Amino acid sequence: MLKKTTKLLVASALVAGLSTAAFAKDRVYKWKLATTWGSTLSPFIDAPKNMAKLAKEMSNGRLDIRVDASNKHKAPFGILDMVKGGQYEMGHSASYYWKGKDINTLPFTTMPFGMTAPEQYAWFYYGGGLELMQKAYKRHKVLSFPGGNSGNQMGGWFRKEINSLEDLKGLKMRIPGFAGEVMAKLGLAVTNIPSGELYTSLERGTIDALEWVGPGMDIKMGFHKIAPYYYTGWHEPATELQFLVNQRQFKRLPKDLQKILVTAMRVAAYDMYIQNYHMSADAWSKIATDYPNIKIKTFPKEVMDAMKKANDELLVEKAKESPLLKEVLDSQKAYMKKAREWTKMSDYKYLKDNL
Repeated sequence: MLKKTTKLLVASALVAGLSTAAFAKDRVYKWKLATTWGSTLSPFIDAPKNMAKLAKEMSNGRLDIRVDASNKHKAPFGILDMVKGGQYEMGHSASYYWKGKDINTLPFTTMPFGMTAPEQYAWFYYGGGLELMQKAYKRHKVLSFPGGNSGNQMGGWFRKEINSLEDLKGLKMRIPGFAGEVMAKLGLAVTNIPSGELYTSLERGTIDALEWVGPGMDIKMGFHKIAPYYYTGWHEPATELQFLVNQRQFKRLPKDLQKILVTAMRVAAYDMYIQNYHMSADAWSKIATDYPNIKIKTFPKEVMDAMKKANDELLVEKAKESPLLKEVLDSQKAYMKKAREWTKMSDYKYLKDNL
């Protein structure tokens, strides 16, 4: 009787084990993702949507991620807190928005006069950048991954032409990240405003100037109707957005779904980069004919020199605030020095010799 009972218990355990394995394999994980962007702001909003679609397809429906735009959750600059607190399993935003909460998050978007997009991607995936980013976000109990790059951004829309440093002083400008601190050092009143409020703020005179992204996204916003002077870039040579993932929720995913999610994020991020490049190339090709009133400008040498000087001074000051920030900045500087030699030998020389 004892032997029969033992066999029944073993059989029951095996069945239970098989059922648990089958349940784990078939279980659907329903997640939510909050974005900083409005529902129509392409290609920024497209990156998380494409990621969610890829993750669902590759997992045969086992990983189902709902994407909530900022007009739904109403907290465009609350993404880090919502993912950290568990209201959302994921977020899509930009790391430099959190510099007021944690200065160590600042450099993972971009830095003035820093790396180009290919250089920065190489740093993230092969130069230790991704590991440093996880180190910075560990205290927030979230993981952070590259979320799509805008490439070199334009220097902004201005109501009046900038001919000297004096022309900048006192201007109210929307410009985030480290570039905002550079501009503040030069005498501007700097602010950050959600994308949905930018046109109205410029139209009403709440701000005198703003930088957004590039022609592919800017023209659709209509900034040129109010501020016709469009300056070339210096401040965001490789603006990388980010995917944020609640660390505890990520660990609860089966290993195969973890790999699927990481892969979907990487593919969607790169796709956003090339999508935005196409949008800007297409818009730029039409500017002269379709938007003849836009005046393309480059900041005068006096202004550029002052920006570089202010940037260098601020970098020295910021590096003293945190050992981790210094580690990240030193890593970026060293990698850029190495990569820039190849950038000059390949892309720069090719363009220089063939234009």
